[in-house]
Amino acid sequence: MGEYSESNRPIRFSDEVAESLNAGAPVVALESTIIAHGLPHPRNLETAHAIEEAVRSGGAVPATVALLDGVLRVGLDSADFHRLATSDDVVKVSLRDIGWVLAAGRPGATTVAATLFAAHRAGIRVFATGGIGGVHRGESGDVSADLTALGTIPVAVVCAGAKAILDIPRTLEYLETLGVPVIGQGTDVFPEFWTRGTNLPTTTRSGDAAETASFLKAHWSTGLTSGVVVAVPVPAEHEADPRVIDEAIKLGLQEAATGEVSGNAITPFLLAHIAGSTTGASIDTNVALVLNNAATAARIAVELQATRRRH
Repeated sequence: MGEYSESNRPIRFSDEVAESLNAGAPVVALESTIIAHGLPHPRNLETAHAIEEAVRSGGAVPATVALLDGVLRVGLDSADFHRLATSDDVVKVSLRDIGWVLAAGRPGATTVAATLFAAHRAGIRVFATGGIGGVHRGESGDVSADLTALGTIPVAVVCAGAKAILDIPRTLEYLETLGVPVIGQGTDVFPEFWTRGTNLPTTTRSGDAAETASFLKAHWSTGLTSGVVVAVPVPAEHEADPRVIDEAIKLGLQEAATGEVSGNAITPFLLAHIAGSTTGASIDTNVALVLNNAATAARIAVELQATRRRH
């Protein structure tokens, strides 16, 4: 497994990821919740492989993260993907869950927060996902650990903004409080996952991957230890109808309240409800945006490595 697996137990790297990191090649971290909890089978398995291929096509090496057999894995093979995509007992793992899931030997799919942690431990600076968690709607006080992880872990998260089921304005305020910049690559407006956003501004705009990489390098070169949100809008041809999405979210929140769905179960519940309400159209948009994010993250990782070599 190379020097990384030997020096970071219980974190284990695939041979390809370990060799790439040792060689200073660009690597992009990927979460596994989309495989186990984000999409139905077999779409989840197909998408997992397509995401990795999108990273490779962009010139980087994919490093999908999961917990398997008491080990935090960075880099998975086809058998691992199949297990996560088809098993019913995969735990949704955030930061608080890593220790007990490892000790229990349970299979776990990592959220944004847990993947951020693994990426940082591995020395990976760029991570691609669909959308980050945030502040939930209403007065429940439910705030995703993704936000506090972003405030303390120096990794860039390339995403289509935050999931529209959340309170987007409060999520952006929370990120500001934590000192997390939001770079809009190709946009001045914060994307809202299935849609390209309304009128909520990003911290700054980047024209392309090279400019984003220069922003990241400057941010961390000062000694700042926060993460960075790189917000990339869903491609226009795949954008969902905002009115349809808004109505589906409202009905989903009502059903969640009636069924007393809460905690980390609410996001998968709402995603499934919205998929049903849109007869699968939201899933198509979800897949399109995460593939776009993966390809974008790869280009940023390549540019970030290039800036390091030049200096």
